Amino acid sequence: MAQTTTPVAPPVAKPAAAPPARSPLRRFLHAREASTFLALVVLFALGTLIAPGFVGTGNFLTVGQQIAQIGIMAVGVTFVIINAEIDLSVGSIYGLGAVVCGLLMTSDVAWPLAALGGIAAGAAAGLLNGLMTVGFGIPSFIVTLGTLSVYRGVTLLLSGGAPISLSAKDPAVAEFNLLGQGKLFGVVPMQLVLFALVAVVGTIVLSRSRYGFNTYAVGGSAEAARLCGIDTGRVKVAAFTLSGTLAGLAGVLGLSFLSYVQGVTGTGMELTAISAVIIGGAALFGGSGTMLGTVIGVAFIGVLQNILNLRGISSFWQTVATGAVIILAVAADTWLRRRSGRR
Repeated sequence: MAQTTTPVAPPVAKPAAAPPARSPLRRFLHAREASTFLALVVLFALGTLIAPGFVGTGNFLTVGQQIAQIGIMAVGVTFVIINAEIDLSVGSIYGLGAVVCGLLMTSDVAWPLAALGGIAAGAAAGLLNGLMTVGFGIPSFIVTLGTLSVYRGVTLLLSGGAPISLSAKDPAVAEFNLLGQGKLFGVVPMQLVLFALVAVVGTIVLSRSRYGFNTYAVGGSAEAARLCGIDTGRVKVAAFTLSGTLAGLAGVLGLSFLSYVQGVTGTGMELTAISAVIIGGAALFGGSGTMLGTVIGVAFIGVLQNILNLRGISSFWQTVATGAVIILAVAADTWLRRRSGRR
């Protein structure tokens, strides 16, 4: 009589244990911007020791007001750099937005419309940068290097080379000046409040929206993004337009703060804005970077300049120090990329 054998079920493999979740602190320490934040902490401690008057609410709010315009510009530049592009014209767009707004106000245009006109001028300039870069296939470095001079020339032509001054005795000008000189609750500078709002919106767009996802994808590999169905040209044009818009907004705030603008206003600001983004951990080759890192980079530059000012260091040496920090930041980024490539 044949014996029947009961089939034996194969052993069920136990699922691999999930790796333990990292704490928020450990995730931050492994983030690209962690090194910049630690450098900011060290710089803060150094300022406490060597700069008289550094520690104080009044001085910190002053630093916040001083970095607000550069910070707003840097938010827009962040989108461009993550797209693996560069925008060297934001300083000229800053001046263009301020001059357009000033000319409209001196022509008795209501200040809200004048401010919108300055911002629109910046948006149009950024859009032109994007269209030329994408449409003609010209590297953005070359395009924006050219438009840096073009927009500066247009600004000088519009102003006739003469400065534009707004009279604080005019009630409309007094209202307009609240944007740059006013303080929320009589304490927090309005410029700092606007910078915070722009940074929060930029963070949400970059980290929570489809456009933010597409930005990282295009910066990481434009060809791979295209094969996935992403309109890479549209993503890049939008980034340049956003950069120009925020540069125009910063220019309007600059006019509101000083009630004065001339054709050369904004010269050199593009380098500071780009520096803040790079110091904050964004890669020059695109595909990586965060808005938090940009804010930390802006704060680092502002604190550094504040300490040097309090110590009475010449502005020439401040330029040297800022340049040295940029070199160190780019060198660190290159080293980290090579190290991750070996891994």
